[in-house]
Amino acid sequence: MITLPIASTLAEMDPIGLAELIDCAALQTRVDRKYVVPLSELPPLLSQLTSYAHVLEIDGERSFRYESVYFDTPWLASYHCAAYRRRRRFKVRTRTYLDSGDCWLEVKINGARDSITKHRLPYQPQDRGTVAPGRAFVDEVLAREAISPGGDFDPTLVTTYRRSTLLLPASASRVTIDTGLSWQAGQTELSLPEVAVVETKTAAAASSVDRMLWHRGIRPVRISKYATGLAALRPDLPDTPWRRTLRRHFCVAIPVPGQSPSQPSDQVPGQALPSAPRLAAPHPPASSVTRRIEQEASCV
Repeated sequence: MITLPIASTLAEMDPIGLAELIDCAALQTRVDRKYVVPLSELPPLLSQLTSYAHVLEIDGERSFRYESVYFDTPWLASYHCAAYRRRRRFKVRTRTYLDSGDCWLEVKINGARDSITKHRLPYQPQDRGTVAPGRAFVDEVLAREAISPGGDFDPTLVTTYRRSTLLLPASASRVTIDTGLSWQAGQTELSLPEVAVVETKTAAAASSVDRMLWHRGIRPVRISKYATGLAALRPDLPDTPWRRTLRRHFCVAIPVPGQSPSQPSDQVPGQALPSAPRLAAPHPPASSVTRRIEQEASCV
């Protein structure tokens, strides 16, 4: 059952099944806008949607556990394309729906005007820590997009979170609400338990949720579960696109030019990543790691 602060608000919305949601708003090519919202502010925001938004419901549940394993080359071609805002950017990941055990290999392409195209291949959950069985698929997609990263793809970062998905029928757009956000690189894990990442997915124009958030003074932010999470754990990497987000929401200290880099005393410096990050089991909750970085609500 849902135990989130938004559980009662989600319970008031009409449900929609997965097949109907995909039929109404698959949006494999779309424009995404992302917001970081304190959990405490979500219930009043979502209460404005109960009269017309539908919430994805599967087997009586309206919140689902996700795990994504991101892959990159030894020189982090995907990360650096994002860090330096290359016109053509890509991400390679496996996404596992931990409650059902379903798994996909995905390649996301960022194109002109921030449009995103996602290519998916059904995958075996036991293979989610490697791209080897799907490497031909990855190469085909990247070649079709004229992207040549070169080199092998190794697992670089693991993210876990809970997601609830809304459909806005009038605009055929979707809204995802991610909570319980956690990033793992090797034996270091960073968590943001007091915030949610709200993402609107539209064909182009802003949705009613975008306008509602803007009216409350909540603006889109630059955040990528892969790039921003890796930048938070790896202070040696370039992080210019996400510096404001890192400073405000991740509590990462930004070095001042001419001074030695520093970090808050309760944070663990980024470490060299192992070749195979530990993955969560599809059904039991993910176990804790050796060292954990808990970000407090006061960081927001």
